[in-house]
Amino acid sequence: MDDPRLHELLRGLVTESRNPRTTRIDRLDALGILRLLHAEDRSVLDVVEAALPAWSEVVDEVADRFARGGRLFYVGAGTSGRLGVLDAAECPPTYSTSPDRVVGLVAGGHETLVRSQEGVEDRAEDGAAVVDEHGVGSDDALIALSASRRTPYVLAALRRARERGAWTCFLACNEIDAPTRALVHRAFEVVTGPEAITGSTRMKAALAQKMMLTMLSTAVMVRTGKVYGNLMVDVAPTSQKLRERAKGLVMDVAEVDYAAAADQLTRSRDDVKVAIVVGRLDVSVDEARRRLQDAHGRLAKVLGEAAAEGEETP
Repeated sequence: MDDPRLHELLRGLVTESRNPRTTRIDRLDALGILRLLHAEDRSVLDVVEAALPAWSEVVDEVADRFARGGRLFYVGAGTSGRLGVLDAAECPPTYSTSPDRVVGLVAGGHETLVRSQEGVEDRAEDGAAVVDEHGVGSDDALIALSASRRTPYVLAALRRARERGAWTCFLACNEIDAPTRALVHRAFEVVTGPEAITGSTRMKAALAQKMMLTMLSTAVMVRTGKVYGNLMVDVAPTSQKLRERAKGLVMDVAEVDYAAAADQLTRSRDDVKVAIVVGRLDVSVDEARRRLQDAHGRLAKVLGEAAAEGEETP
């Protein structure tokens, strides 16, 4: 169906405009193509860096809700939706979060992760319905992703989440208009410019979104006690590699040998932080769990390690 208004809107988006630096990319050899693409990707770093001060406020907002039992939702369509699902899927094995604590919602459902269905992004009713289906509420945060900033599925999900009392944030790679800003608590324009291949927002726009989401979820996990130093002490040992990694964590932090680390992990039911407290402080498993609970999961606090001068004490 012809839609001149939509046509003009799309032509006005920076992500749909033609990149003057890559107009002759089809004349280059393989190395020339790669160098040109890499140069475009490098420009994304500066754009993301400029957004960090404001993005840190989103981290605090999400961490506060996460710490009190709320959930984090990502919602998007196409590449943006797949990036949200990917980031959510990485949280359980990396930080032992329940799969329902960080949730990725993508237009068309999980089938679109392996087979693109571009038309599903236009189904606004599906965006509202999926928010209702997951019972998004006042303790939750919902971050919507859209390179273009006009995706009907995403905007409908945002509107419904706001109606249900959730804290909402919109991350787009184009200028966000006033009506859309009115839907959300925070709006972010991470404008990465024209793509190397015109309109292919799986490139620079997606790279920016991937970076922002990875930093967000990582910072939230750090802020909520799932990291000790720079160690993933809440890792879920669900594979042979991760079981050995868990033993190594206990050995290093609790300062015990391999056999003791394995024994402490077994007694702690594979809870790395509990095993560390048992080994380091020579207390029972139940006492270790109690101390961690009292410290809101912050291992450094349980181990009596005060913050260094100039460091923030959460």
